[in-house]
Amino acid sequence: MRVLIVDPYYQAFLDTHYAERPELREAPYDEQLAALLHRQFGTGDAYSRELRALGHEAAEVITNAMPLQEAWAREHGGARGARLLARLPTRLGVAARQALAHRIVAAQIAAFGPDVVYCQDLWFFTKPELDALRRRGMLVVGQIASEAPPAGRLRGFDLILTSFPHYVDRFRAAGVPSEYLAIAFDQTVPERVGVSLDPAAERPHGAVFTGGVNPAVHPAGTALIERLCEAIDLEVWGYGADRLDPSSPILAHHHGEAWGLDMYRVLASSRVVVNRHIEAAEGHANNMRLFEATGCGAALVTEAAPNLGELFEPGVEVATYRDESELVATVRRLLADDEERIRLAAAGQRRTLSEHTYAARIAQLAEILERYLASER
Repeated sequence: MRVLIVDPYYQAFLDTHYAERPELREAPYDEQLAALLHRQFGTGDAYSRELRALGHEAAEVITNAMPLQEAWAREHGGARGARLLARLPTRLGVAARQALAHRIVAAQIAAFGPDVVYCQDLWFFTKPELDALRRRGMLVVGQIASEAPPAGRLRGFDLILTSFPHYVDRFRAAGVPSEYLAIAFDQTVPERVGVSLDPAAERPHGAVFTGGVNPAVHPAGTALIERLCEAIDLEVWGYGADRLDPSSPILAHHHGEAWGLDMYRVLASSRVVVNRHIEAAEGHANNMRLFEATGCGAALVTEAAPNLGELFEPGVEVATYRDESELVATVRRLLADDEERIRLAAAGQRRTLSEHTYAARIAQLAEILERYLASER
């Protein structure tokens, strides 16, 4: 099975990555890709690496990393005129950049010849592009853990995988094949991060939140973090702080952005990590922070969710809260009781490293993809 993973990265991360490494902009494609994947942003190379470990052929395409994508085009002799237009600081330049991104990805798909195009973003391809891929015999798969697009767009995919358990029946009812696949922890992080992940190790940070704090994107979640900053000494690393009101309590607790390995180092230096889900989760446990924090040996405090017991044992492997007052009390208790905190963190870490790694999860994914490929043929 040949699988091409098509993945956009947060633009804020890409801007920071290339600003700190300007020499990469003109570097060869393979060098740029290796540098990006080394940062361990999002899922990093977990999908392609674990699929290859299972005997499949797999590669990653980062659709919106334009210096990277233009390097691929240069090396494969294509889209020179479009690359020149794309550099114009005008509306024509914006349109040219979008068109160029799609042309390059189309060429990469043609060059790789995948059986499966695995889309980590349901919005990159247009509906005609999705239809064209399917007519060429490729299994077009989408992955989502955010607000769902309209049913018409969902129907452009042969299969939608989601870590939202409530989405599966909803998508199937709309005539879209769907399967549940939980998020996971990359088991290679411990060897890459360069600091101890032992829950009992010295951890300089107390209660920590890492993630988005843009009130326009996460209104309820950001409001919760603001109130927590007033109630406890919560340290915050997150993107979107430039959109906060100048009076936001977060700003006095904000240490900047932490992407990829830098985020993992923050988690590995934290005693307690606060988790909150986006509104689209509708009260279900699903996000990456569940596995990132526990994998890094922090004591996780997360919402009491109906499906949480399928992932972790509440009160034994993670702490839970039902309301804001319980959240504050739980964080304070864990910070005051090292023995309980370490016991909770160690149990959560054991569960993540034994059951919730990408080595295990991608094996599940491969079985699903092979099953759907067989049914298509």
